[in-house]
Amino acid sequence: MAFSIALTSPSTGLGSRPLSAKHRHRFPARTDLRCRVVEPLKVENGAAPPCIPIINSQPLPGLFTSMDRGSRVDPADTRLRIFSGTANPTLAQEIACYMGLDLGKINIKRFADGEIYVQLQESVRGCDVFLVQPTCPPANENLMELLIMIDACRRASAKNITAVIPYFGYARADRKSQGRESIAAKLVANLITGAGANRVIACDLHSGQSMGYFDIPIDHVYGQPVILDYLASKTICSNDLVVVSPDVGGVARARAFAKKLSDAPLAIVDKRRHEHNVAEVMNLIGDVRGKVAVMLDDMIDTAGTIAKGAELLHKEGAREVYACSTHAVFSPPAIERLSSGLFQEVIITNTIPVSEQNYFPQLTVLSVANLLGETIWRVHDDSSVSSIFQ
Repeated sequence: MAFSIALTSPSTGLGSRPLSAKHRHRFPARTDLRCRVVEPLKVENGAAPPCIPIINSQPLPGLFTSMDRGSRVDPADTRLRIFSGTANPTLAQEIACYMGLDLGKINIKRFADGEIYVQLQESVRGCDVFLVQPTCPPANENLMELLIMIDACRRASAKNITAVIPYFGYARADRKSQGRESIAAKLVANLITGAGANRVIACDLHSGQSMGYFDIPIDHVYGQPVILDYLASKTICSNDLVVVSPDVGGVARARAFAKKLSDAPLAIVDKRRHEHNVAEVMNLIGDVRGKVAVMLDDMIDTAGTIAKGAELLHKEGAREVYACSTHAVFSPPAIERLSSGLFQEVIITNTIPVSEQNYFPQLTVLSVANLLGETIWRVHDDSSVSSIFQ
């Protein structure tokens, strides 16, 4: 079916913002490029950026415009460096491609006993360094790798070190809901700060309070603009649309999303959780009969919450159900639940890499590379990051 959604405000139009005089010679003019990427770019860490993906001989759609590939910034002429860990090198390469830069050369390997070894293979003395490394599964391995990368940059005399964490693991352990529990989100924030990071860029934290756990500046960006941009390319009457929060905790997120979809009505699934990764749906607040329901969540782990919510929506008369999420953790049995026919489409972003065996026909993967690339550029240029979402 065709979706037609009128956004209350147009795309941010970041490409029209003039560069400052001191950076105009470093960053070339940007041409139109949308940020949806269907097939991952297969490149080696530190290799030159590939060409922009093309589908049916047309540039891919997306939210932000990209810098001219024909006149990339020469890494020797700028103090900006972008390095990738092993967690999501494809996303890091796409970010570097957007920036018109090559990824920095770095050697990361494991010893026989599992210890991680990191060596920067180019100078970062006095540079503004950005390390792209989500702490996705295996969370402990990737977190430790990020900490060692930060330490290597600090000992190599980098001027500023920014940890770009598209997916922040342990974010769900953000409070004590029962006695004798750990607040692991604060612990991880302390580890990143103690390792030597000067700043953090994170995408869609599980809860906003996690920003307060960092004793260094943190830029919290949202994947919603990328998903909204994709939904706007579809056709559906706004009167047929309802945004659904899969639990009470996500109401604020869903309300902000609904407001940008022509102020669509909001429904809430009342969920009671008896234990971790086990959810039980109780009832629905709102009317979805005959509507196209768009369920919005920050992450999909085992898909228990969103699958039970979809079952309830169909039972209450929803015509179609779309699932939208920034982070696709996809722990078993998520794929079986998502591909069972409950959803017309499952829309996610590439903050976490999706393995080939986890693809299914209803899955759509959008890229946040341009979103994060624009954020990195604004941090490096000392420009406002919050204006991205205005």
